[in-house]
Order: sequence, then C-alpha cells, then structure tokens
Amino acid sequence: MPSRLPIQDIFAGLVTSIGTAIRYWFHYTLVAFAWLGVVPLTACRIYKCLFTGSVSSLLTLPLDILSTENLLADCLQGCFVVTCTLCAFISLVWLREQIVHGGAPQWLEQNQQQPLNGVGQQNEAQAVVNGGVENAVLDQPANPAAENAVVGENPEIQEEQVDEEEEDNEDEEDAVVEDAADANNGAQDDMNWNALEWDRAAEELTWERMLGLDGSLVFLEHVFWVVSLNTLFILVFAFCPYHIGHFSIVGLGFEEYVQASHFEGLITTIVGYVLLAVTLIVCHGLAALVKFQRSRRLLGVCYIVVKVSLLVVVEIGVFPLICGWWLDICSLEMFDATLKDRELSFQSAPGTTMFLHWLVGMVYVFYFASFILLLREVLRPGVLWFLRNLNDPDFNPVQEMIHLPIYRHLRRFILSVIVFGSIVLLMLWLPIRIIKYLLPNFLPYNVMLYSDAPVSELSLELLLLQVVLPALLEQGHTRQWLKGLVRAWTVTAGYLLDLHSYLLGDQEENENNANQQANNQHARNNNAIPVVGEGLHAAHQAILQQGGPVGFQPYRRPLKFPLRIFLLIVFMCITLLIASLICLTLPVFVFSVFAGRWLMSFWTGTAKIHELYTAACGLYVCWLTIRAVTVLVAWMPQGRRVIFQKVKEWSLMIMKTLIVAILLAGVVPLLLGLLFELVIVAPLRVPLDQTPLFYPWQDWALGVLHAKIIAAITLMGPQWWLKTVIEQVYANGIRNIDLHFIIRKLAAPVISVLLLSLCVPYIIASGVVPLLGVTAEMQNLVQRRIYPFLLMVVVLMGILSFQVRQFKRLYEHIKNDKYLVGQRLVNYERKSGKQGTSTTPPQSSQE
Repeated sequence: MPSRLPIQDIFAGLVTSIGTAIRYWFHYTLVAFAWLGVVPLTACRIYKCLFTGSVSSLLTLPLDILSTENLLADCLQGCFVVTCTLCAFISLVWLREQIVHGGAPQWLEQNQQQPLNGVGQQNEAQAVVNGGVENAVLDQPANPAAENAVVGENPEIQEEQVDEEEEDNEDEEDAVVEDAADANNGAQDDMNWNALEWDRAAEELTWERMLGLDGSLVFLEHVFWVVSLNTLFILVFAFCPYHIGHFSIVGLGFEEYVQASHFEGLITTIVGYVLLAVTLIVCHGLAALVKFQRSRRLLGVCYIVVKVSLLVVVEIGVFPLICGWWLDICSLEMFDATLKDRELSFQSAPGTTMFLHWLVGMVYVFYFASFILLLREVLRPGVLWFLRNLNDPDFNPVQEMIHLPIYRHLRRFILSVIVFGSIVLLMLWLPIRIIKYLLPNFLPYNVMLYSDAPVSELSLELLLLQVVLPALLEQGHTRQWLKGLVRAWTVTAGYLLDLHSYLLGDQEENENNANQQANNQHARNNNAIPVVGEGLHAAHQAILQQGGPVGFQPYRRPLKFPLRIFLLIVFMCITLLIASLICLTLPVFVFSVFAGRWLMSFWTGTAKIHELYTAACGLYVCWLTIRAVTVLVAWMPQGRRVIFQKVKEWSLMIMKTLIVAILLAGVVPLLLGLLFELVIVAPLRVPLDQTPLFYPWQDWALGVLHAKIIAAITLMGPQWWLKTVIEQVYANGIRNIDLHFIIRKLAAPVISVLLLSLCVPYIIASGVVPLLGVTAEMQNLVQRRIYPFLLMVVVLMGILSFQVRQFKRLYEHIKNDKYLVGQRLVNYERKSGKQGTSTTPPQSSQE
C-alpha cells in the first residue's frame, strides 16, 4: 500500500460515494413524494369529489387528481383526512380487541341457552368472591336495626331505594357479562365473533419496510392499499352518514337551523350516525326474529361500533363544550360582557370560539376529577360509591360503553350535566352576584385582549407561565393544604351531624372487630348488634374494583340517617358558597388584585394590565407569605435557638439563590435575548435607513424562553461539559446549592461567551471599520449586518469542519476497500517498564 492514496483512487471512491448518495436521494425522494404527496393529495381530491354531489366530478376525478392547482393547501387538507382515516382504522382494530377480550354484550349472544348458562356460571363464580360472600348474604337479617347499628355498604344501598337498586343491577349485569364471556370462551371458539375474524398479514412488517426506508420498492404496494383504504373509509364513515343525515334534515325541514350553526357538516354527520344506529338496531331485531344468526351478529357489531363512536363524541366533545359555555355564561358579569358579545364573537370566529370553550370545559372537568381523587384519600372507602374510581386499574370506560345500554349512558350524562352545572352556579354565578351587591366597584375585571404596553405584557406572560404557575401547581404544598382543609371540614361536619363514623370510619373499632373475629369466628352471631360488612353490594364493588383501593369499612348508623345526609348536603353547599366567596373573591382576589395592581404600578406605571397578571402576581405574593408563615409555625415547637439557626440557614440559602437567579435567570437571558435580537430580529424587521429600538424587558422575556429551549436540547443531547454541569446543578437542588461551582463552571463561561459574541462584533464595527476610512453608509451597513455575517461565518466553519471529518472517513473507507486484506485479533499485553519503549509486538500473542 502506498503511503498516500493516488488521486484516481480517491476520485473513483468519491464518484462511487456520490452515485450511492444520488441513488438513495432518488429513492427517499420517491418515498417522500408518495407518502407526503400522492397519498394526501389523492385523499383530498377523492374527498372533494365525493362531497361535490355531481356526476361530472366523478367523471373528471382522474384529471382532478393530476391537477396542479392548490397543491399545498390540498396536501395539507389531505394529510388531515389521512390522519382521520388512520385514527378511525386504529380505533376499529382496538375496539375489536376490546370486544374479543372483554366479552360480548348479553343481547348479542348467538343462541337462547348461552346467556342462561352464562348467568348460572356467573352466579357460581360470584358465590366465591371474597371468601364466601354468599353465605354472608344469606345470614344477614332482613330488617337491620335502626338505632346506632353498625352497617356496611349494603344497608346504605337499601336506604336509598331507587338509585341504589339500579346500581346493584348494573353491577350484577357487568359481572355476569364478564364472567360469562370468560367461562364460555373456550367452549365456543367456532361461534365466537366470526364477523370480526380479520385476516392478518403473513409476514411481519417493520416500519422501514412498510414506508420504504429499507431501499426496496415494496412500499408502492402499501401506498396503493393506503389510498384504497382511505377511499373506503371516506365512503363508509363520512359519505354515507353525511348524506343520510342530509336527506333526513332536508326532509324534516331543519336545514336552515343547521346552516345557522356554522357547523353544518359536523351536525349533519352526527345526525346521520344517530339514524344509522337506530336503523342497525331495528335490522338487528328483525334478523333475530327471522333467525339470521350471521346477519344478526354482523348488524350487532356494527351497532356497537356506531354506539361507541357516538358516546366518545358525547363524552369528550359535547360534555366539556357544555361545561365551557355554562362557565362563560355564569361569569359574564365578572367581565362586563353580555350574551350579545358572545354571539358576535361566535359569528366572527365560530371554530375558535367553540375550541376555546371546549378547552375551558376540559380544564374544569379535569380539576373536578382531581378534587374527587383527593376526596377519596380523605373519606372512608365506600362513601363515594356512586362515583367511578379513576384510579381503579380495572376501570374500563370502553367496556361500559360496549355493555351498558343507551338509556343508562343518557341518564349518567344528564346527571353529570346537572351536577357540574349546579357546582358552577354555586361557586361562580352566586358569588359574583354577592360580590356585585357588596362591592359594586370591584367588578368587572379588566380582561382586554390588547395591550397599552406590549413590552411589559410579554414579560408578564412569561412571569405567569414560568414562575407563578409552576409554584402554585407543581408544588405539593398546595395540595397538602387543600387536603388538610377538606379533612378539617369533614371532621367538623361529622361531629356536628354525628356522621363521623360514616364519613371517616372508626379505625379503632375496626381493629377491635378484626381481632375479635380472628379470636372467635362465631362472636358476630352472638352479638346483639348485627355487623353487615360483606353484603351483595360489597361483592359487586369487589368485582368491579379488584386490585383497587377497596376496604369497605363498616360505619355506625345514627338515628334519622337520611335527614342527617340531607343536612350534610346542605352544609356542603353552604360551605362551597362561603369557600368560593372567601378563597376566590374577597380576601384572595381583593388582596391579590389590589396588591397585584400596586406591585404592577411599579412595573408598568399607569398602563392598564390584564387582571390575570395582577391576580397572578398577587397570588404568588400570597403563596409566598402563607408558605413562610407555615414554615415558621412548624419551627415553633423546636425553640428559639433552633428557629434562629433555621432562619440563618434559610437566609444564606435565599441569598445564594438570589445571586444565582440574577446571573442565570437575569443576566444570561438578557444577553441571549439581545444577541437573538441583533442576529435575527433586527436584520429581518428593520430596514437599513431606520434605527432599531431595543426593549430590555422583551429581550429578557425572549431570552428566558430561548434559554429553556437550549437547556432542554442540551440535556437531551450527547454528553459534554455544559450538560454535565447542568445535571450537577439539578442534582444538588436549591437546599444544597453550590454557589462557587455554579459561578465558576456555569455562569462565568456562558456569560463570557455571550459577552464576547456581543462585544467583538461591536468593537469591529464601531472601532476598527471607521479607521479604514470607509463611508458612513458602509459603516452603517457593517454595523447592521456584522452580527448575521459572523453567524454565517460560524455556521460555515462548522459545516467545513463536518465535511473535513466526513472526507477523512471517506479516505479511510477507500483505503480499506482497496488495500485491506483482512483483520486479526491480537491480545493486548501490558509491557513492563524496561520494555515500555519496545514497539515490536510478541508473535505468540497473535491469533
């Protein structure tokens, strides 16, 4: 091998590499054109053709697909259509798995004997739940004692006559369906869901092979199938329901009302699905009468698909939308708005208005569910039996959608709307009316959508998103405070109404009962006070909540129990009203808004600021004050010396934190934002004949966002010194903060680089260039363009460095291809000090 490769060898290897790169480029271009061009464009054009409603559009469909008009818009719309069809396909496959593994509804069984056998097997399985629940049910008295009887869940259900019996029936039906399906799974394989047995691909496809990233052209067949599947799904799941709904609406004369909603397509499609579901269930009944088993199963499965789809739309789309609009209507007086204003906003931007109300409703539902989970941590297990436990691993809403009938879902939906709407009235509308009566000048809040001082507004938005919300939401102290308040209220209400045992349970009594049952199993039969803790309802709840936080604790039932429950509900409503007045309006919002306005006056002067920012600033001050007071109260029992020591330690830690915050959250973001302004924003927005204006607050705000993005990318990237330092700072935390390490390893290098990036171009443009005797126009040009020019130089140097490394790798690759004969493994042996200068490897170590 020569010491250097000949030029012709390098040139031949370079040509070969370029040819390989061009071949891969052509292949990946074809892949991108097929998946990002042909598939979405075809889907969009077919979608438009089907919904045009004319025969001529069908005849001109091939020419429309090849048309070059509105390519970008049609491709984007086609991507949305393809995404919808793909989600529909995945949902169908997942729903099929849910039906197969979760069991079929009882009304979809294939013969008359199978449901009866399923019920019998379920009764046998139910008899052994929780170690003989059936025996406990048979032994319980028919009329439990009314005075101070120790009861479990079953008497509670019996007292509330109608709803609780329906809940028992629900639980029994669910248990019957689940166990019957499991028991009959193996015996009826030949009869199990023949309509849903879809053939699967013989060979396992990887993503690279399916998309064509492995270099083969097999993906062209997949493109054809995807286009065909898109067309089929558009025809079946969009075209047919839409036209069914359209013909029905036109026939009933509701076309004008639907057009006035600005969502004609969506409402028409939903109406079509509703009519399709009714048609399917009617056809299913007719097929059952004439004993067409296959047709009956197929129609039943199609009805389940349509039913689950409509229920998902109602639960995820309609219900949060209703909550959002109800919240907006109940809070109109707080913002000095009217229904006419909301109507005008809806007419101007219907899609945005509906999305914002849906988003507000989703947030409301989420926080309501979080509060219910907090209540479960405080209250006795079984108090909230009528609410679904979202933490239960066996809770599957899709199975409920499959098995429960429509009227049950409709009843649950109406009950949820009533409960959520009543809470909004109680905690929002009524407090606003009281506040307007007591403090007429306090409302409305200033919620302008424009800003008199855009620079400060941007900084305040950053302050709200980056400082206030993480402190109020991500810290666990707020949740602990709320949990403590709920526990205190529960204890107070329990002792006032003699419902302490019902709300919180009797732990000591439960322990004594458990010990007594362990010592003598027949003590319960000899006791005059019956203990019924293992009723039928407990068995049903155990079936529904296997593995969940279930521990049905018995409670003591006082006199006039229904009246006490009614008084508890009234007391809860009064407490919610007072809590809304206290926590949301009077002290918190009065203090936070007034204190926030006072603090904001130092920041923005006389400019009007969105009340959200003033309330957020005041709330943060309130949170810091309450947190400091709680910490001091916790230190009180430890003595004055310990308090002084703690205050000294915390004062030192706060001083260190302030220094680090000034450097890393003040100086670094300001320099980074100013550099971004000089390099990117000013050259693009300000012409050469105008002078750019720099706003420090705005630059700092943008710099904080850029710094967070850079830090996140650094932590996700490869290991280097900056990532190591940031990880070390995160690991130390605030209490173990190392000021010397942060300044020496992080703040000083970063600030030095940023200062050099800002100062060196300025010195060159303002100090060196005038000495060269250039004109004023040239000096202005250099001053304005030197920052992006130096950025281009740095980027080019990086690209050249990368290309040099790539050429070295290519050089080694060409050399190895031409001259490398083979490789052999040689054992490494550490040489002694005397042989350290020897370079001849021992021959005995070669293999």
